[in-house]
Amino acid sequence: MRKLIIDTDTGSDDAVALIMALKSTNLKVEAITTVCGNVPIELATKNALMTIEVANGQKPPLYVGAAKPLMHDLVTAVNVHGEDGMGDCHLIHPTLLPESKHAVDAILELIENNPGEIEIVTIGPVTNIALAILKAPKTMKKVKHIYTMGTSGFGPGNTTPVAEFNVYVDAEAYSIMLNSGIPTTIIGFDVCLGEAAWNKEDMDVLLASGKEEAVFSVQCNSSLLAYNLERSNEHIVDLPDAVAMGVVLWDEIVVEDKLCYCYVCTTEAAAYGQVILNDGSKLAISDGFAGHTPNATVCKTIDNPLFKKRLIELLIS
Repeated sequence: MRKLIIDTDTGSDDAVALIMALKSTNLKVEAITTVCGNVPIELATKNALMTIEVANGQKPPLYVGAAKPLMHDLVTAVNVHGEDGMGDCHLIHPTLLPESKHAVDAILELIENNPGEIEIVTIGPVTNIALAILKAPKTMKKVKHIYTMGTSGFGPGNTTPVAEFNVYVDAEAYSIMLNSGIPTTIIGFDVCLGEAAWNKEDMDVLLASGKEEAVFSVQCNSSLLAYNLERSNEHIVDLPDAVAMGVVLWDEIVVEDKLCYCYVCTTEAAAYGQVILNDGSKLAISDGFAGHTPNATVCKTIDNPLFKKRLIELLIS
């Protein structure tokens, strides 16, 4: 039985990813930890608790983590996910409560008690993970694997021309994680688009199912749908965090991946949050990359139709 810790800044696509894991029967979610990002930490925590209740699956303990990035003020995505992070549909009325232990301490305790067994899935900024590495680097070396929804992959950014949101919120933390030596798989924003997104027909199927978790998954993404309609006139909901969870659950959806040395820009103002991926294919390597060995596996192509089929089947089952 695989053992997961899911670290989340619970916005609407995070909620779908959480439901996917909580409904899975071939793994155990040992803990959910919350971090600021899409919304402030208080809302991220409420959203995660509500999602645990709605998922009709596992009920892992939840631990509250970092309320701010390591070195900067928090940048949120409430313009995309709604002021409450869940579509402003008044869905957030959790009865569950978080544990009293801090998320970083919970992460470290679980790893010490399960050396070489814990897989961490990060679907938000990685501030908690970086704090755990800084606090107990030897313990974090016992992590089996990290899966991270982060970076723009081999495409453009979604927050700046070059930076993806989860990295942009706390690029210093992302750099600490990638340079920790922990085996890491990156699911970039570029592979989470196109046919992976829900269209109107997909959402109609989910709503028609009447399943609480399926209906909730559509409703909580209503602000994201409105954002996409206004920005590009597309009736779609893109679900980067759910795609990342899909890679964790169904490794057969990965068509191609690349071992890369990944450099996180933290000091270059215009490029802050960019992650430069070097897969060794370039003709010339600058001094900044010479001699570096790969520090992550980066998903390059996903079977997006297969992912979406699996996701919809899981939600309406």
